[in-house]
Amino acid sequence: MSATATATATATARRAALAPIAVGAVAGLAWAAGFRGFMVEIAGAESAVEWTGTFAGILLPGAVTGGLLGWAEHLRRTGGHRHARWLALAPLTFVVATPGVLVSVFTDGGIGGGAIGVPLFAMAGGYALGGRGRVWSRALAGAVALLPIVGWAAAAGAVGGDRLALVTPRGAWVAVLFGSFLAVLALGCAIPHRAGR
Repeated sequence: MSATATATATATARRAALAPIAVGAVAGLAWAAGFRGFMVEIAGAESAVEWTGTFAGILLPGAVTGGLLGWAEHLRRTGGHRHARWLALAPLTFVVATPGVLVSVFTDGGIGGGAIGVPLFAMAGGYALGGRGRVWSRALAGAVALLPIVGWAAAAGAVGGDRLALVTPRGAWVAVLFGSFLAVLALGCAIPHRAGR
């Protein structure tokens, strides 16, 4: 193959990767914006939307996470890549974007732990749904991924009082919102684990 043909093939491959990366980034941005709305429901009137915290700490990492998972889908569609499974760590972008959250988890009684917990639970769910690995390890990861949903059902009333109790329409809606956000992120995290075409 000539140098010109090789360069053309490389450019074509790069262009083919742009679409799934862009779709992933938009989906990740939408996920992060929606999840920010969920956070408002939990915090209530105390919630503050700020340039740094909201845009740099939630929306940007959401877009980056989605873009990385879109890239994983591109790699899967084009036969896979031996290092593509590392892209399952994409949700840790939320932790990297807000390094102070690691400190606050220990100094402020766990505040900010969701920035660590949500990605980890979703990554466990992604491994469980990915279809690779031993059945027992995937079953264990699936059980771990379900813990926050069960935990929310048990603690919603304590977190938000009567406003978020599961027996109220608002509380049931917030619980569905939380569970569906975790499920969507877990489905995205499953992409790097799936076999290439």
